[in-house]
Amino acid sequence: MTSLNSFSAASITGENIDLSRYQGQVALIVNVASKCGFTPQYTGLEALYRQYQDQGLVVLGFPCDQFGHQEPAPEAEILEFCTSTYQVGFPLFAKIDVNGADAHPLYRWLKDEKAGVLGTQAIKWNFTKFLVGRDGQVIKRYGSSTTPDELRGDIEKALAAPSDQHPPSA
Repeated sequence: MTSLNSFSAASITGENIDLSRYQGQVALIVNVASKCGFTPQYTGLEALYRQYQDQGLVVLGFPCDQFGHQEPAPEAEILEFCTSTYQVGFPLFAKIDVNGADAHPLYRWLKDEKAGVLGTQAIKWNFTKFLVGRDGQVIKRYGSSTTPDELRGDIEKALAAPSDQHPPSA
C-alpha cells in the first residue's frame, strides 16, 4: 500500500529527504507561494506547527510556481522570505509542480487519494492542504480558502488516533 512514507523530495536546501522520516506523525502538506493572496497563511501554518509539533504534527511546505507565477524566486530567496517574514520553522522543500506531466509523484498520489471540489483532481491554487494521518494515509483535502485555524479540529482528531488507523473523515 502506498503511503506518505513511500516518497522522497528535495529539501529547500537541496538535501534529499526520505518522507518516511515522518512515519508515525500527522502531516499537513501544503503547496505554498510567496506572492499570493493566501501567503499570510504561513502565519497560521507556523502557529499550528508550533502548537502541535510536540504531539506529532509536522507541516510540510512545497513551493510551487504553477499558479499566476506567484513563486518566481529561487529556493534560497524563498527560504529567506519564509524565515524572515513569517518565522517559518516547519520543513520546506524545493519548488515542485503539483499538476501536469511534471507533477511530483507525492502530489500525483495525494490527488489520487483525495479529489477536490466536485471530484476534480487538479490542484486549483496555492495553499491547497492535505492532512495525512499517522498511518501515512490521506485523511482529507482542503482548498486554498480554508484557513489553517479551521483545521484544528481535524488535526486534533488525527493526533488522537492510533498510528495504525486514521480518524473518520469529517
